[in-house]
Order: sequence, then C-alpha cells, then structure tokens
Amino acid sequence: MGKFFRWTFFLLLFLLPLTGAGQASTPKYSNEFLSIGVGARSLGMSNAQVSVADNVTAGYWNPAGLLDIDSQYQFELMHASLFAGIANFDYAGFATPIDSSNHLGFSIIRFAVDDIPDTRFLYDANGALNYNNISFFSAADYAFIFSFARRVKSLKLGANFKVVHRTVGDFANAWGFGLDAGAQLDVQKWRFGLMLRDITGTFNAWSHNPELVIDIYSQTGNQIPENTLEITLPKLILGVSRYLDLTDHFTLLAAIDFDFTFDGERNVPISSEAVSIDPHLGLEIDYKEIIYLRGGIGNIQQIKDFDGSKSTIAQANFGVGFLIKKVQIDYALTDMGDQSDALYSHVFSVRASIDKN
Repeated sequence: MGKFFRWTFFLLLFLLPLTGAGQASTPKYSNEFLSIGVGARSLGMSNAQVSVADNVTAGYWNPAGLLDIDSQYQFELMHASLFAGIANFDYAGFATPIDSSNHLGFSIIRFAVDDIPDTRFLYDANGALNYNNISFFSAADYAFIFSFARRVKSLKLGANFKVVHRTVGDFANAWGFGLDAGAQLDVQKWRFGLMLRDITGTFNAWSHNPELVIDIYSQTGNQIPENTLEITLPKLILGVSRYLDLTDHFTLLAAIDFDFTFDGERNVPISSEAVSIDPHLGLEIDYKEIIYLRGGIGNIQQIKDFDGSKSTIAQANFGVGFLIKKVQIDYALTDMGDQSDALYSHVFSVRASIDKN
C-alpha cells in the first residue's frame, strides 16, 4: 500500500508543472461528455467508482477493475435522456478475460443532440417562407475505448486507448486520441483506486466546412470558423472504498473519490490556481447481493451570490438495482450536472454475464 501512495505522490509532482504550462492555451472544459459517467449503478452513487469498479463499466471508470470479472463475457447497455429530452446519452460495453491475469474491454459512448433544424434555406429565392426547405442534423460526440488490464502480484493495473470523434452535422468534425491509466489495490476490506485520465493530453483536431456557413456568418458579423486543435488536460482521480457487514444478509459499501484537475481554479470545495479538488461520495446497501439501494452526493459547488457572499450547493443522486440470475438491472435518478429539480433524468442500464457453459 505504501508503494501505491508513493506513485500517486510522484504523479502529482509530475502533473503540476506539466499542466500549469498549458493552462493559458487550452480550454478549461474539453470533451466534457466523457466526464458524465456510465452505468446506472455508478450514477446512483455520484460517480464514486475509481476504487469500486469491478465489472464491465471499469473499462470507463478504471480499467484495472476489469480483473474482477469472473465470467467469460460481460456486456452492459445504458440509455439516458438528458436535459428534459433534449440530449441522448448511450453506452455499450464488453469485457472478457484473456487468462487469469489479463483482461480486455471495449466501450462505446455517444452523447448527442439530434434533430436540430437547419433553417439556412427557410426563405426561398423569392423571399417567401418555405418550411419544406428545413432539414435536420445532429451534434454528436463519440468515444471508442479499448481497455487492457493486467495483474501484477497484488496490484491491478489497467490502461485505455481512446478514440474520440465529434461531429456537428456537415459543418464540422473532429478526431482525437488519448490514453488513460489506472490501478487498484485491495487491503483486507479496503480498496484503493487511482485513475489518470488523458495522461498525455487528448488532442482533438477540428476540421470545419466554412463554405456552408460563410454567407450567414458574414451577414450576422460572426467570425468564420477555422481548423483548430483542442487539448484535454490530464485529470487525476483518487478513490477509497470499504465493505461493511451490517448483518448476515445486509452489506454496506462506502466509497469516496477525489478529482484533481490542473486547469485553473474551479468552483469546488478545494481550489487554487495550481490544482482543484472535487470530492464525491457514494453508498450502496445490498440484500444478499440481489437487491441494491444506492445514494450519493456530488457536484459540490461554491456559488457566489449577488451580494458577493458564497454559498455551497450539492447534487444528490439515488438508485436501485436487481440481480436476476446473471442479469443485473439498474436504475438511477440523477441531475447530470444541472441544479434544477425539473431536469432530473431517469437512467437505465442492463448488464449480463455469460459463461461458455
């Protein structure tokens, strides 16, 4: 365990100067659809998963957790309709062992706003309204994650290779590539997790088609878009969790994660120009590993009021789960980053484990 924390300390020392130099030239938020989280279990626990992840969703949360899968194949599907139905968020994951010490995983994530009306040709050549000229397009973000996990003595290690593809109809698209690295360590009933996202920075190369919008942009005085390079800075996540036996039939899982970001000061409980720390806590109670009840607190924000004073707000999430033979059905009620009660989202996911027999 001492070695685990020494490596974490060295990573922090490495990241601070590396990311500080890039703050002035990189956006504060990039590829944010990859920060939403996958799996209704995870979302119900406010994304406190870096030390907890032990199923196919570990390919997203911490690839080291893939080593805890004991079935030959495991699949998971998730769908969520966000922001009062404006956006759709979908996930599919697959994992399988190579042998007892090596596992593979593959994940697909899609976040999209579909059926956006294109009104550029609403008026015809005679200046008359023609609604038949309206077409529709999607603004969609895709991520393809290839995961590998390997056991080294008592330490579980994992890595991701990510391919990101983002499109805005025919107007613009981007391709990006990045790497993640993770580790988990079990010490009796305690588990420690470390996840380093975008370890080398994830680079999105945007390609625009200005000829499609140059007339409209010129009339409205907007700047004609140019091809650009967008960089997602590294993020370090530390997690710790523990199982507690409440009775013979009830077990409690408590987990907390700390997200370290290096892109300047954020509205989180611990913040500075060099590093900001965002904690989030999750709990799960199960009955005989068949019925699960979950809750979590996250998205803790420091909000400045009109009089200059600050107040703290937080987001509460809830969830339930049922295991029927080898099929897990999970549900979560989550705010997905918005603080309006009217925009709570219902998230469903289904996970199936299959053996050769």
